[in-house]
Amino acid sequence: MPQLSEQKTKKRKHALAENLAAGEPSSKRSKTEKMKEKGKSKENEKQKDRGKGRADGQFNVVQASLALSIPPVFANNLRVGAEEMLDSMVMRYIPALQGVVLAHDNLRFLASTATVKADCPFTNCRVSFDATTWSPHIGMKLVGKVNLCSPDHVSLLVHRTFNVSIPRHHIPADQWEFEYGPAENDPEFGMDADVEVEGAEEDTTATQETEDSGRWVHKLTGAKLGGADGHLELTVVGLTIANQMLSLIGSIQLDPFSPEHVPDHTIAVASTRQRPAESKPTVDDVEIPDEASDSDDEDTFEALGRMGDVAAAKEAKRKTNEAEAEKKERKRKRKEKEKVSANEDGEEGASQEKKKKKKKT
Repeated sequence: MPQLSEQKTKKRKHALAENLAAGEPSSKRSKTEKMKEKGKSKENEKQKDRGKGRADGQFNVVQASLALSIPPVFANNLRVGAEEMLDSMVMRYIPALQGVVLAHDNLRFLASTATVKADCPFTNCRVSFDATTWSPHIGMKLVGKVNLCSPDHVSLLVHRTFNVSIPRHHIPADQWEFEYGPAENDPEFGMDADVEVEGAEEDTTATQETEDSGRWVHKLTGAKLGGADGHLELTVVGLTIANQMLSLIGSIQLDPFSPEHVPDHTIAVASTRQRPAESKPTVDDVEIPDEASDSDDEDTFEALGRMGDVAAAKEAKRKTNEAEAEKKERKRKRKEKEKVSANEDGEEGASQEKKKKKKKT
């Protein structure tokens, strides 16, 4: 009897398994399906990260402390006043944090009480917070989108926010050349040739503007700098901070820090600064550079300013020489007048002596 019961239970289990296999599909997948799914996920990740650049080391969370003087309007709620003062630091370069503040969080007061000094109504307190900063450094690799092309530089936007400029001497001259865009009065490419279509995308209009001003193209293939999507990888070679705003100087040279990529006029300025004081040339020895000898990399306004300074120095020296000549001429005339007056006095004295002698005789 027990053997019969065991056989019946086994038969029931097999029947249930067969029914489940026939009614529901199997959840197991083959190896080819798994490989396809992995490839799709990698492609999706690449598309998401496209144009964002390498975020390694760019964004940091820094714990900072700060002494604040909160205005009296926030006396009832110091936290609101402190948060508003921290908000004024957002998108500004803070040297102490060595980066641009993007956000702040976890505001904490370091003391349970605040101080009011003398008659000043401002409340003084120390706070600590977590600051999220964008901290690029020299030598970092970034990816930006080309925003403007000109014969002197290429302008890009990193993360659609931060400005990057690539000067001409940091673009390989043996590979890339600048191609000027159509003129405004050209009947084929003028303003009346194309009619703007309403509802066009912003990216297409931006690329159209860059192409109108000109573009950098490859000498052999004719491909434009940045490719079809306009994204370009660069190396940070300099930081410019003005009015708490950060802008970068980039390079696409293979060796961006080589002295060969330094423009000629900066080398000339550095050499003149290293000369001793004894060999400093006078104003007359300075030569005004000809237009033909000026390099393309040199700024036109800088050359004109230097020429103006030299001309002003020569004019000042000419005026001083004229003033000295006038002074000498006045001195000579004064001496001549003194001699003439002395001679006249001598003649008068001689005539008086003659008259006295006649009277005596």
